[in-house]
Amino acid sequence: MLIVVEHPLCSHDIAIVRDRRSDSATFRRAMHRIGLHVCLAATQHLPTQPTNVETPLEEATCSIVARPIVAVAILRAGLMLLEPMLELVPGARVGYLGLRRDEATLQPEQYYRRLPPLDERSSVVLLDPMVATGGSAAAAVEVLLESGARDITLACVLAAPEGIARLSASYPALRIVTAAIDRELDQRGYIRPGLGDAGDRAFGTE
Repeated sequence: MLIVVEHPLCSHDIAIVRDRRSDSATFRRAMHRIGLHVCLAATQHLPTQPTNVETPLEEATCSIVARPIVAVAILRAGLMLLEPMLELVPGARVGYLGLRRDEATLQPEQYYRRLPPLDERSSVVLLDPMVATGGSAAAAVEVLLESGARDITLACVLAAPEGIARLSASYPALRIVTAAIDRELDQRGYIRPGLGDAGDRAFGTE
């Protein structure tokens, strides 16, 4: 399932993060706002259950989320989406996966893993701003499946058609939520037109 967020404010912030003139602080703030849109869409499917609460005037029947929510950030760029996710779901459990891309082979290498307990009841939102080849996201999904998760949603800011096709073919049950689908990957595996390296731009590194 592929969901593309469509909102004028989200589109406006995508223009900001694409702009090479945006400094790190401006970039991070815009990514945070995009993250709110994307993470809200990534939790739209969550099941609810009724509960009764006492208002100042009377008892009311309300709905609450019926499953534990786990946010898993792919380091380091995924940290930019973790803060907006926790703004929306303060009680979410948090996990981290350290994955780096080998620039020669374009294959992901895992260097860190710290996850809370996962099972078939967990609703996992995997956070990774950029889905290019889909290699890192696929590696992360494999780790989550091996750890017991079954309900997984990938939340990203930009995705390339090649990455979406790879993930959809390998994991038909995976939900992919993105703020934009870009044109293509270049020969180096970079998203075009893209926004550059999200981690470097956010944290001022090269």
